[in-house]
Amino acid sequence: MGGPSAEREVSMSSGRECAAALREEGFEVVEVDAGRDLTARLGDISPDVVFNALHGRWGEDGCVQGLLEWLRIPYTHSGVLSSSLAMDKQRCKDVYAMAGLPSVQSILADKASVEAAHMMSPPYVVKPFNEGSSVGVYIVQDTANGPPTLAPDMPDTVMVEAYAPGRELTTTVMGDRALTVTDIITDGWYDYHAKYSEGGSRHVVPADVPREIFDACMAYAQRAHDVLGCRGISRTDFRWDEERGLDGLILLETNTQPGMTPTSLSPEQARAVGMSFGAFCRWIVEDASCDR
Repeated sequence: MGGPSAEREVSMSSGRECAAALREEGFEVVEVDAGRDLTARLGDISPDVVFNALHGRWGEDGCVQGLLEWLRIPYTHSGVLSSSLAMDKQRCKDVYAMAGLPSVQSILADKASVEAAHMMSPPYVVKPFNEGSSVGVYIVQDTANGPPTLAPDMPDTVMVEAYAPGRELTTTVMGDRALTVTDIITDGWYDYHAKYSEGGSRHVVPADVPREIFDACMAYAQRAHDVLGCRGISRTDFRWDEERGLDGLILLETNTQPGMTPTSLSPEQARAVGMSFGAFCRWIVEDASCDR
């Protein structure tokens, strides 16, 4: 849990919640704030399984997965390749395209070029291509006078993506089973505050959408999970433009390390299909591996 990424605080919250739930399930749990001494810490602890509650770079992009593979310690969630593919938003979209999954146009560009001129017609979105939790996201509206001025800590290469209007939907996949669809309702867009603050958003579970859209979300999420080679749980996020029907449903991204905080979507979806948080965490642990 924890680690050095921009999503450290979310990861700390996820880790605390999962540790408490697993203790109630009868596991002996050691909480590790992942730092540069992680290899030594794991050597001292000699765990049977690592529950990976890290979010963001290093914990979600294949890096810590590679370390755990090298140490031959079974770990939860996706492996090296699927983690790195899903975290790299452009490569993830390339996989979507090969699988016939719908997404919007996007390009990678250097930060200076993005600040100098519109890289595509507004409205569009600028964001890091390898972060999560809506960190560093800029929405450039069609009324904008010019391109955005990005924060100094934005990476040198960013993603510029056509803006997808509509409702925010999401589906968790648990192994070979898509759980349900959530409709995320906010006053503005689903930013970091809306995701992790109490009352920042309202979730309708199961989503009140046409059966065709509900079924498509379930099928698309399972297909994304499979073609990316995910294991354990993943969560795929969608935008749906109601006016366009099924043609208005597009995939935004697939998360291989869904949040496990009190306001997180995947535990909420597990509860909606009859699985307690403790049972959900237990299933994730029992699915752990370092061989696939």
